Amino acid sequence: MKKPSISRREFLRAAGTTSLAVGAGLALPSIFLNRTRAQSGQNPSEFIRVGFIAVGGQGGSNLRALMKNAVAVCDVDSDRLAKTKQRVEETAKRSCAAFKDYRQMLESKDIDAVVVSTPDHWHALPSIHACEAGKDVYCEKPLTLTIAEGQAMVRVARRTNRIVQCGSQQRSDSKFLQAAEYVRNGRLGKIKRVLVGLVGVNWTTEPAVPDSEPPPELDYNLWLGPAPWRPYNKHRVHYYFRFFWDYSGGQMTNWGAHHLDIAQWALGMDDSGPVEIDGKGEVDPQRRFETPPKFGITYKYANGVVVECRSPQIKVADLLPEKKEQALEILNGKDEFNGCIFEGEKGLLYINRGVIRAWPDTILQEPLKAGDVRLYESRQHHQNWLDCIKSRKLPICDVAIGHRSATVCHLGNISIRTSKKLKWDPVKEEIVGDAEAAKWADKPYRAPWRLPVA
Repeated sequence: MKKPSISRREFLRAAGTTSLAVGAGLALPSIFLNRTRAQSGQNPSEFIRVGFIAVGGQGGSNLRALMKNAVAVCDVDSDRLAKTKQRVEETAKRSCAAFKDYRQMLESKDIDAVVVSTPDHWHALPSIHACEAGKDVYCEKPLTLTIAEGQAMVRVARRTNRIVQCGSQQRSDSKFLQAAEYVRNGRLGKIKRVLVGLVGVNWTTEPAVPDSEPPPELDYNLWLGPAPWRPYNKHRVHYYFRFFWDYSGGQMTNWGAHHLDIAQWALGMDDSGPVEIDGKGEVDPQRRFETPPKFGITYKYANGVVVECRSPQIKVADLLPEKKEQALEILNGKDEFNGCIFEGEKGLLYINRGVIRAWPDTILQEPLKAGDVRLYESRQHHQNWLDCIKSRKLPICDVAIGHRSATVCHLGNISIRTSKKLKWDPVKEEIVGDAEAAKWADKPYRAPWRLPVA
């Protein structure tokens, strides 16, 4: 498979030409979008017109959640794009524009906001370019591929006054809210440790396949975007992208972006982070993928709290030997768990999707009092984003929060990959005392793509 080349002039010209659309039948006649406010059945001034960048996997889930607002879709897979366009038109009963390249979508003045559901290496640039085009953004978690990307995204979002919601939807779940509020209000006493269990690598059971030409419906060069050029292999794209460093950070950034985000929230560290990180991980013996199938990371915070993160899962007998029986009680007798266990002087609290339990159980029986700390409440993550677009209030998982939580994940991966214990300054957002390790906070983009700098 030959590596394509593109000149800088061709790259800049491409963003403004209709050749980037999938074809004449899928290009965007502006008259269609001009009709969407009236077609929505809502007050035209209140209807938020949303375009969706990448519509497979989680992108399809986001589209279903926001179908009432869908007016345009974008995907580098032409078959998926055409089918999604048809589905939107049949479901929403309105015309839907379709693009292969997100940059052309962003040129439209008839789109108010975009949802970015691409692989992780494509989160930063579409989000930044959308902000610069005057669009509000919902970007999937993990927010970034690198720490530098998150810093750039926060700067641009603030400079352009855009609403940017990170798709860490656990923040809009009542049980996670309750857990965070009970921790913040001292129901467990002083917090000593947080145990964070993540799922293991869910790699394909198919046998390995050789590199090949990409399928004709996929624009593989555009799929790669800022990532290094590599031959196409079907086990590196779609869901499996997350297990290669060029595109993602494995389960550390996939599930860590959820559960470490809750740990940050409950500990009151949304604008901060750990000060020391020590991680160790293994490699796949068969070298099928790159991210570690098994790892353990210890984070230390300035206030003395320690966060122990493990994948696959955590065995309570290993990390809570002195409270094994109590932990097994809140885990219904299971020795392994996903989610978070907060260990305080007065007891334990376990939180995961669909479940919240404490030992002793009296911790959760008494409701919060009038003067207790209350945290941001959102009943539905996508709706919170839409509401904030109208009010201009920061969403529950604002870009700065998503960046801080992703940073915790990235620091863990950097420690694993460098085999170094890291010192982190959460104020300056720098790895300190190790210039070589500090370089891992960023990575070069494949030309002509470029990350904006301050």
